[in-house]
Amino acid sequence: MEKLWSPWRSKYIESFSKDSSSEECIFCVAANQKIEDPENLLVHKSELTFCLLNLYPYNNGHLMIVPYRHFSDFSELTNDESSETMYELQLARRALIDVSKPHGFNIGANLGRVSGAGIDEHIHFHIVPRWNGDTNFMPVLGDVKVISQELKETKEKLIEAYKKLK
Repeated sequence: MEKLWSPWRSKYIESFSKDSSSEECIFCVAANQKIEDPENLLVHKSELTFCLLNLYPYNNGHLMIVPYRHFSDFSELTNDESSETMYELQLARRALIDVSKPHGFNIGANLGRVSGAGIDEHIHFHIVPRWNGDTNFMPVLGDVKVISQELKETKEKLIEAYKKLK
């Protein structure tokens, strides 16, 4: 098996050793903000969940669906939260198709720090648009990921796409 050297991952892994218990949950803060505020990354709100752009995206349009209720255990999702989460992932997919025409998607959740959850105390689900050829040499050689659209511009386009879906 060949190995791919990825030194930037060590910074990410080291961040897990930091004590975040004294910090306020960013998802709980976001839940109380207004979509119209250009200073946040909220895109859509529903009854039990909300959708926002990831501040550290893997790709343009990387969205997260987050229950309002603060918990981390996947088994604690109520039937209503589970159902709405799946519906909101479908809605996010439709909005992303409208805005950026991806060739595919990654959809999932990182449950626990060891699985890659940067915020493990508040469960959330990712939907990441993917395009043929969207990975290249930049993350490997340059320790950088190229995101070709500013987050606030992406937010505005997604808000408009959500309005069309209603």
